[in-house]
Amino acid sequence: MKISSVNAKDQKRLNALLWLVGCGFFMQTLDATIVNTALPAMAHTLGESPLHMQSVIVAYSLTMAMLIPASGWIADRFGTRLVYMSAIALFVVGSLLCAASHNLLQLVAARIVQGMGGALLLPVGRLSVLRSFPRSYFLPAMSFVAVPGLVGPLIGPTLGGWLVEVASWHWIFLINVPVGIIGGFATLVYMQDSPLERVTRFDIGGYLLLAFGMVSVSLALDGMSSLNLHHAGVLVLIIFGLASLTTYWLHAARHKDPLFSPDLFSIPTLSIGLLGNLFSRLGSSCMPFLVPVMLQVSMGYSPFRAGMMMLPVAMAGIAVKQLTTPLITRAGYRNVLVANTVLVGLTMATFALATPHQPWWLHAIQLACFGAVNSLQFTAMNTLALKDLDQVHASSGNSLLSMVQMLAMGMGVASAGGVLLAYTDLFGSGTPAQTLDAFHATFATMGLVTLASASIFWQLTPQENTVPAVIPTNILNHS
Repeated sequence: MKISSVNAKDQKRLNALLWLVGCGFFMQTLDATIVNTALPAMAHTLGESPLHMQSVIVAYSLTMAMLIPASGWIADRFGTRLVYMSAIALFVVGSLLCAASHNLLQLVAARIVQGMGGALLLPVGRLSVLRSFPRSYFLPAMSFVAVPGLVGPLIGPTLGGWLVEVASWHWIFLINVPVGIIGGFATLVYMQDSPLERVTRFDIGGYLLLAFGMVSVSLALDGMSSLNLHHAGVLVLIIFGLASLTTYWLHAARHKDPLFSPDLFSIPTLSIGLLGNLFSRLGSSCMPFLVPVMLQVSMGYSPFRAGMMMLPVAMAGIAVKQLTTPLITRAGYRNVLVANTVLVGLTMATFALATPHQPWWLHAIQLACFGAVNSLQFTAMNTLALKDLDQVHASSGNSLLSMVQMLAMGMGVASAGGVLLAYTDLFGSGTPAQTLDAFHATFATMGLVTLASASIFWQLTPQENTVPAVIPTNILNHS
């Protein structure tokens, strides 16, 4: 990117910074998807059932959701370069620990370490770009950074399946090591350190309440399927989690500088966008987990072939991006989101009809249709949530949206794992046919969950239905 107001040396540094932040975003999004096709191979090595491996995904997403609210304050306090280097180091250490894991508990703990690094890569990198580039160049700079983040989910499942077949699942984590080492040296050279002299006091009490609430509710959803918790333990976790979240909002209403001010929810589009994101993603976020596992466990697909089958999802998602703005401008947010949420739910439910005897191209069409409507859903929900934020609420509203998205992704996979376990107990798991019945019922159930969230977007008023003159481009980093 050519910037006329800087000299050649600074131009080189800024261009290198864009590549550095883009590569960090790529690493983070790649590892969010690369494990999906490797779960059955991991389960075989670790002596677990492939149907009980969702904790590997939940731990990563939930850790990111927990750390995102604190990322801005950490960068202000310690400087972007130090924090970004630390994030890369954590990510690499977590990757090594994942590859060295000998049981599911060790792997989940290693994914938590990896998630701690991943949670800081994008927000701190974005903050570095914001502070380094002239404001007039920030939008094209962030658009450039967003492209590697779109490529990560595109190649992640296929790359994961290929590595499992030609080497072992351990290599899906080991490939991060050389990339991380190069990124660490590049951070030292090209990223400026910029800790602020005065940093507001961090709301540690509010943060602990919010984090404990998120973890408790998520563990409750994942408890019976992968943690072997009894109903009493799940009930206790839910009660403590909801009590902690309720206490946080009471605390935030009285605190001078809360983590997230309750005033944010006085903005109707943000409230509807956040709630819609949470409940819509509860259903749709399970698809990258359920589909590759079903294809391998119940339909006999190889890991690489199962990964290839996920390509239509990402390709259709990227292709439909160009149609999103004109469609929303013409039809309005309410019509688009209500209709498209129903389509997302129905498309998910069609996988209840999938069988091993159907041709592969039919499954590819199904996945492409899901990828298209799901991409439209994310873009519409995210722009709705951000479009009416003023300068005072922009930063905290954006962070809250990022947190809700990652939380919903983890909770969605945990919920799907619990539903799958319940149907497995009902139909049995002794044969691929019985397991396929459990998958069919799970797809139908999660599709209904998504469909039900359409009622949230129905609450939009005509005044809230319009498209702003400029749609926030940072939605590219949340899709």
